[in-house]
Order: sequence, then structure tokens, then C-alpha cells
Amino acid sequence: MNHPRDRLDEVIHAPVRFSIVAALAAVESAEFRFVRDTVEITDSALSKQVTVLEKAGYVRVHKITVGRRARTSLALTKEGRTAFAEHVRALGEIASGETLRTPDGA
Repeated sequence: MNHPRDRLDEVIHAPVRFSIVAALAAVESAEFRFVRDTVEITDSALSKQVTVLEKAGYVRVHKITVGRRARTSLALTKEGRTAFAEHVRALGEIASGETLRTPDGA
């Protein structure tokens, strides 16, 4: 049996990206500003991390113009939701000690 750490997603595992994906997992979509404020990072830091998540196929970026202002919304893709759920499941297994075995296999 492989250790659950083998199922951790390297894209999601970075603390800021994990925070972004966790915030998006709780909603259908969210405005860029909301995610920025929730995760407590700068616009440029969020933009950089969203680009990584978007390239991985985990986040969809949607831009619209409202009046003279551009609005950007972010949403997890189906693949992103699946990857996040598996990542959290693996973290839970690690944290719970499920992988610990005694020397006699019990």
C-alpha cells in the first residue's frame, strides 16, 4: 500500500494555492477581489497562483466588463474539485494516523 502522501497534489499542496482552492471549493464561483481578501494576499500574488492553477486545469477564470470596469471571477473546474477532494482525503489519512502500523502488523 502506498503512503497517502503519494496522493498529495503538488499543485494544490503549496499553502497559498491550497488556501485559494479551499476558498473556491466552498462556492460555485467567486470574484477575484473576494478570493484575494479571503486568502489575504496581493492582487499580483493571487494572479500568479491562479495562473498555475489554471494551467493545471483546476481553476476557470471568467472576465466580464461591467460598465467601465473589468470583473474577474474564479471557479474550480470539475477536475479541480476532484483533485482538491482527493488531496484533503490524503491529508486526513496522514493526520489521523491511519498509516501507522505496529511492528507486528496490527
